[in-house]
Amino acid sequence: MTDTIFEIFLQAPPGLESLLADEAREKGFDAPAAVPGGVTTRGGWEEVWRANLELRGAGRVLVRIGGFMAFHLAQLDKRARKFAWGEVLRPGETVRVDVVCRRSKIYHAGAAKQRIETALEAFGVVIAQGGEEADDTDASAIAIKVRIEDNEVLFSLDSSGAPLHRRGTKQFVGKAPMRETLAALFLRACGYDGREPVYDPMCGSGTFVLEAAGIAAGVAPCLSRPFAFERLASFDAARWAQMRDGAASAVATDLRFTGSDRDAGAVSGANANAERAGLGSVASFRHAAVSDAAPPEGPPGLVIVNPPYGGRIGNKKLLYGLHGALGETLRRNFRGWRVGIVTSEPGLARATGLPVTPWGPSVPHGGLKITLFTAPPIG
Repeated sequence: MTDTIFEIFLQAPPGLESLLADEAREKGFDAPAAVPGGVTTRGGWEEVWRANLELRGAGRVLVRIGGFMAFHLAQLDKRARKFAWGEVLRPGETVRVDVVCRRSKIYHAGAAKQRIETALEAFGVVIAQGGEEADDTDASAIAIKVRIEDNEVLFSLDSSGAPLHRRGTKQFVGKAPMRETLAALFLRACGYDGREPVYDPMCGSGTFVLEAAGIAAGVAPCLSRPFAFERLASFDAARWAQMRDGAASAVATDLRFTGSDRDAGAVSGANANAERAGLGSVASFRHAAVSDAAPPEGPPGLVIVNPPYGGRIGNKKLLYGLHGALGETLRRNFRGWRVGIVTSEPGLARATGLPVTPWGPSVPHGGLKITLFTAPPIG
């Protein structure tokens, strides 16, 4: 394995880049800087592996593997064939190429893609079929992202494979699920650092509670899944096993992470998810209506919830009533607890009657724009 230092790009939802930069800084990555759409840092392959394994807020980890200047397609073809693919790729692997052209003499992305694919085939890899960029569910091909900007051709490699919100432990997924990466960043936005309990009164598949419990227990989020980097020429299985073993040692915590939901199936699925994640001893879920939500014994902490929102106009009245009932329950049963509410409708957050304020900008999620609203400890 080479000791080459790369520029590493950590993807984040637009508007939440600073939160991921804070997480990367806490985890000891080199000078992380928030930029539009993510965070830049630098490091070798082991830092790439560790970013995939340990960072809860990163959606993908991209590695800038090199580049060159090219002013026309023949030059692109020649230089792509001479590029040191063997330092990164193994012959026989399947690769997908995505190209973007901006302000360059090479302006046709399709023609550029064809030249680069031909060079890769000459090296000995298999080009993925299907043309357009594959769906999130397709992790079978190693993705190479090519940006041709101001006549500079830059190659980046997606080291993650499947997006990192797929932790590899969750079999049950509820309706309108919150992505684990987004949940982790919203927890951070609420000031959560693993030293207080967390409760979700509409827990669904348990995402907020399980992310919080994992943070408190010191369990790396992606211990149970494969990555694209394991199929690269730079991969060292022995060093990776050592890194994973080090990340698997959990820290004991006396805190309890709980949730409830009116859907008994969701509660059963959430408890199964907790067991698969190795968090069954600290995270649990029970069947209860919002009006029956109650905190565990112990100190106050954070209530964080992703209630139903949007939907048909005819449902709006019901949603306002639900949020009103949520606020009433929290005021009655959760004195001293801080609150985080995720919604696409500011009016719904205010319908709780709590002194909520928006944290940061709206974030794209499931075809909607959602915002985190926070409230100080309930008096």
